[in-house]
Amino acid sequence: MTFDQNRALELLRVGTGAPAATFREGQDIALRKLVGDALRLLVVQKTGWGKSFVYFIATKLLREAGAGPALLVSPLLALMRNQIEAAERMGVRARTLNSSNAEAWSEIEAEIARDEVDILLVSPERFRNDRFTARVLPVIAQRVGLFVVDEAHCISEWGHDFRPDYRRLERIVANLPKNVRFLATTATATNRVVADLQELLGPNLDVVRGDLARPSLTLQTLVMPDRASRLGWLAHQLPNLPGSGIVYVLTVRDAEIVADWLKTRGLKVAAYTGSSDNSVRPELEQALLRNELKALVATSALGMGFDKPDLGFVVHYQSPGNVIAYYQQVGRAGRNDNKAYGVLLSGAEDDDIHDYFIRTAFPSPTEVDAVLAALAAAPDGLSESQLLTQVNLKLSRLQKVLTLLPLESPAPLVQIDKKWMRAPADLDGDFWHRAEQIDQTRRKEWEEMQRYARLPTGHMSFLIAALDGEPSHTSGDPMPLLAATAPAEVVDDARRFLGRSSYPLELRKKWPPDGMARYGVAGVIREHLRAEPGRALGYWGDGLWGAAVQRGKYVDERLSHDLVDACARLLAEWQPQPPPGWVACVPSLRRPTLVPDFARLLAERLMLPFHPVLIQTEARPEQKTMLNTQQQARNLDGSLSVAGAVPSGPVLLVDDIVSSRWTLTVAAWLLRSHGAGAVFPLVLAIRGGGDE
Repeated sequence: MTFDQNRALELLRVGTGAPAATFREGQDIALRKLVGDALRLLVVQKTGWGKSFVYFIATKLLREAGAGPALLVSPLLALMRNQIEAAERMGVRARTLNSSNAEAWSEIEAEIARDEVDILLVSPERFRNDRFTARVLPVIAQRVGLFVVDEAHCISEWGHDFRPDYRRLERIVANLPKNVRFLATTATATNRVVADLQELLGPNLDVVRGDLARPSLTLQTLVMPDRASRLGWLAHQLPNLPGSGIVYVLTVRDAEIVADWLKTRGLKVAAYTGSSDNSVRPELEQALLRNELKALVATSALGMGFDKPDLGFVVHYQSPGNVIAYYQQVGRAGRNDNKAYGVLLSGAEDDDIHDYFIRTAFPSPTEVDAVLAALAAAPDGLSESQLLTQVNLKLSRLQKVLTLLPLESPAPLVQIDKKWMRAPADLDGDFWHRAEQIDQTRRKEWEEMQRYARLPTGHMSFLIAALDGEPSHTSGDPMPLLAATAPAEVVDDARRFLGRSSYPLELRKKWPPDGMARYGVAGVIREHLRAEPGRALGYWGDGLWGAAVQRGKYVDERLSHDLVDACARLLAEWQPQPPPGWVACVPSLRRPTLVPDFARLLAERLMLPFHPVLIQTEARPEQKTMLNTQQQARNLDGSLSVAGAVPSGPVLLVDDIVSSRWTLTVAAWLLRSHGAGAVFPLVLAIRGGGDE
């Protein structure tokens, strides 16, 4: 097919809305190789270069020449929404099938059957969806004209953001007919990842690689002594930064804490995480695009592909795990040659967080053996839910096993009709060898990230070298560097904020999938037998109160009067309605006096009666040792009971730590079932446990 450069340029100008737009260096070369020469292509270009225009223009040109539709695999919903908007500007009929638009699947499938879709965007997870593989993929596969894998580094285990579902694409790419054009794109592929992609996606993969420098970015790194210093810096600097931007954090909880803090300082921000509701995320993205927010405080859920050309800053509250991920995220800012800041703040907790991420990247031999043994003992197979009742693993750890092991060849387990079966093959030793090598690689990458965090100058050159690029024009026209510290009074305010006593606590509304046999309950917990929304004073081991609870439980063996005072202040701010008329607590045979003594002191402080009506009838393992919902519920079933008369009024239910939420859920149900009024849970610390 002849490549029409003039038509391609016309489409570019329509798509960008800029009548004088020209191709960026390498865009027309990639289009010529893909459309005109029909080469299998890997494009490695910096963020903001315009990779999406390559595949949209290619799709339009191929469709105008009579080719079939394109299929684009993209990793994130945020990316898909931006791409669809860009495609429609060019007259490309784009549709997506994903978990957030299930109500439109039938209509979109009908459009595909009528050949009314030019490009279909899907996530890699769609390729393990039975409906997609049975009803959509065969129709597309018969006449697909272009197959695109965006963020292709996700295919490689050596890439910074390996996603197991991407590995299913290897077989699809290998079986593409010769006349189907193939394009893989990424901004973050080292030489090792490029070599891996060439091996996985075929030896005839032509590589187009460009300059990775981003001279419009002013980069800066600041090492901060503690969280309060970083929060103070954000509050002091964000109002003065240009435009709107993103503040990246490592965890969902940090996103909520940072967003809450900045709101108290009068800044219009919102938290954006993988836990955010699917219906809310598009609204948040649009609010940032329209500059209605100063910043989104985001985890990596807002990452690859989010496109706001005039984003004025990207600030990292904590260090990412490697400089490649950092380049990807900071590259959201300073596109289209707009000047922008990229500031990395690093703190003491970064080491612990990344050590956890690295240690949990692969399942352990013990976890794998437990799953395989359970399947071997069940010839008819087990569902995921049934497996959780058989093995004491977190849901996330079980899913790690069920995601990675089927990719091995031969695979030691297979899924048939939503049930997992033990296959005859054993797990090859190469799996563990690769896991160890990747672990070592990740630790070296983290060491490299730490070196970047301490750089005084030369930040862009460092990033490009880490990506095996060729540093060229790395220093543009930098903006003035930002102050390294915030005023002491702002940092003091942040420190007081971190010691605040108001974390929401929601208990469970459903019994576990298999119910609780000894209590004789299953299904939805009746509304009049549920706990009310509660509060937690802090997080386990974190900040002022979480650390005090940890010390009191395991060192002092008593909970301090400071915690009593803090809970009293919390209740004064909370003011649950109707007001509790008495106090109860969760009992323990292991530490029989710890929580009752505290609850009694708190009751005296509140001038309320204390009634220890809940008792533990059987010793059970600590809930923190139970790692998933089914195990936690089974461990608790029948172990709590009521002794004596239960007062009828609203009650404050006190415990030291909440982990699985089952103990408090059952305790509240027992109290309500025996005549108590509204039950308001109050705990001293939240500890992530099991599926939390």
